[in-house]
Amino acid sequence: MPQFAANLTLMFTEHPFLDRFAAAAEAGFRAVEYLFPYEHSAEDVAAALNAAGLTQALFNAPAGDWAAGERGIASLPGRDEEFSAGLTNAMDYAGALACRQLHVMAGIPGTDAHARSRYITRLREAAEVAGEAGVRVLVEPINPVDMPGYFVDSVRAGVELIEEIDHPNIRLQLDLYHAQITDGDLTRLIRRVAPLTAHIQIASVPHRNEPDSGELNHPYLFDLLDASGYTGWIGCEYRPAAATPEGLGWFAPYRAAQTGTAQPGFTQPRAGQSAPEQAGA
Repeated sequence: MPQFAANLTLMFTEHPFLDRFAAAAEAGFRAVEYLFPYEHSAEDVAAALNAAGLTQALFNAPAGDWAAGERGIASLPGRDEEFSAGLTNAMDYAGALACRQLHVMAGIPGTDAHARSRYITRLREAAEVAGEAGVRVLVEPINPVDMPGYFVDSVRAGVELIEEIDHPNIRLQLDLYHAQITDGDLTRLIRRVAPLTAHIQIASVPHRNEPDSGELNHPYLFDLLDASGYTGWIGCEYRPAAATPEGLGWFAPYRAAQTGTAQPGFTQPRAGQSAPEQAGA
């Protein structure tokens, strides 16, 4: 049964950030994710997480000046010291939150000819630093409609970069909302990239609302993930169309089966089900 993590950057925004943990737990979630925790101390975030009895599934490394439009710095020139300091800061939070996955955003490098080599070098650095703390580094492809110019702009591009980085501590963060826009053919895509995938996120397409609206058949995709042996978290990175609790009808069939435990990625499929296709097949 799929295990869902509420994204507290987008969900439960009726409450201040530190109060969203309790709201998510009350709604039946057993794990959370969000973009950034850094406006609050690691101790305060950990206290809210632990008081609500939740697991921290994922958060992002510092991503530059978000208000100025930066969306990560891993591919940007002249940011080596900032990138390294951000990793150190992220590891402090990961330790306090017992979080084992970190998304490192690539950024919007424009036409910089050295962006690819710089990104690969920095992701290898991140993989080493995070690996020493038992944290996996994730690469998330983001569609160019929502984030024009983002360096990793399709699942295909993300897979190529992960294979070029060639580090055992780098895996794919597969957001099905972005993937539908950039790649499509989600059934075959999920099976193809399963060996590289450690975390999945969802939202409706095209409006990024609850997963019971839009063009995707999420119950089918949830069954596919379950049958394919996916044992990780499914992050609910969607914008509620109204107050968050009003839109949780989609979650009701899954609420009782939330256990608060997950193992990132895919294992063997259930008996009687076909194994996922290998990457590149």
